[in-house]
Amino acid sequence: LRDHGVVVSFVTYGYSDDFGYRDRLQGIDILCNRWRLPSRVYQRFLYLLHGKSLKACDLIKTNQTNGADIAMRAAQFWCKPFIARCGYMWSVHASNRKSTTESQHARSTESEVFAVANRVVVTTKEMTDYVLLNYDPPFEKLKVIPNYVETERFVPDSEQSEDFDVIFVGRLALQKNVSAFLTALSDLDVRALIIGDGELCGRLQSEYGDMNGKVRWEGNVPNSRLPSLMNRSRIFVLPSHYEGHPKTLIEAMSCGMPVIGADSPGIREIIHHGVNGLLCGTDSKSIRRSLQELLDNPGLADSLGKNARQYVLEHFSLDRVFEMEYQLYKEVLNERESHAY
Repeated sequence: LRDHGVVVSFVTYGYSDDFGYRDRLQGIDILCNRWRLPSRVYQRFLYLLHGKSLKACDLIKTNQTNGADIAMRAAQFWCKPFIARCGYMWSVHASNRKSTTESQHARSTESEVFAVANRVVVTTKEMTDYVLLNYDPPFEKLKVIPNYVETERFVPDSEQSEDFDVIFVGRLALQKNVSAFLTALSDLDVRALIIGDGELCGRLQSEYGDMNGKVRWEGNVPNSRLPSLMNRSRIFVLPSHYEGHPKTLIEAMSCGMPVIGADSPGIREIIHHGVNGLLCGTDSKSIRRSLQELLDNPGLADSLGKNARQYVLEHFSLDRVFEMEYQLYKEVLNERESHAY
């Protein structure tokens, strides 16, 4: 965006230590809670505290729905076009976590925000259908822009030794269904790498341990290490009960990995069964069958991996997603200009 003349500012909710990102985000202005105000006070008066920058900008855009009402109020106060972007449906995730209070708050926020936004950006068509069914905004306001992947970083590397048969990357939470995945490994002669942390980490490690040397628990790792770790693994598995638009899955596909994903929302829109990966059930037996199928058929695994890489290049490369994002900005700003006349 900067290379195309777009001036970018990040409005954050952290304190002055957020300025430490300046070296990593060259040319991006960071607007944070440098006054160290209580969170509620900062959020309530954010539109005034950062008034000079907000008044000068051309448009305001959110990244997720949680907190989008704060951005919405700033856009309304300063009469700016407003783009509401959500990488996943907050209300759906809250409902799946059985959090009634959060789910009600999420639906209220989504309803309010989507009603006034100039555009509502989602990452999948499935999310589009959900928004239309539950909030009924004008269809022309909806725009699907998927997550991007750095396809020049996440690349196949045949020179890497394959130290692991299977890899999982993600939060260790109920949503990710890691226990079913680990159970699936019990009858297989494989070595697995588990990357991630979360509220179930201690419980899972206590229950399954290293499974007699089958499992290595890696914890969280920097994103820069993921391409190497993925290339050291033969198969990527994402057995989640639901997802938004799972970036780790797309990153694995970009590395040319054969992937297995649960036939769940957010995953089944990316994996085309038998073409660029395999879909399975969320139960351990189904996961085991799919793993065994790829372990027994290296030719199929190789074909799926090559197709996965090509699919990501065609749909999720940074250049392609940038063009969609940039055109969206121009479209919204052109509408504003035409309405001014």
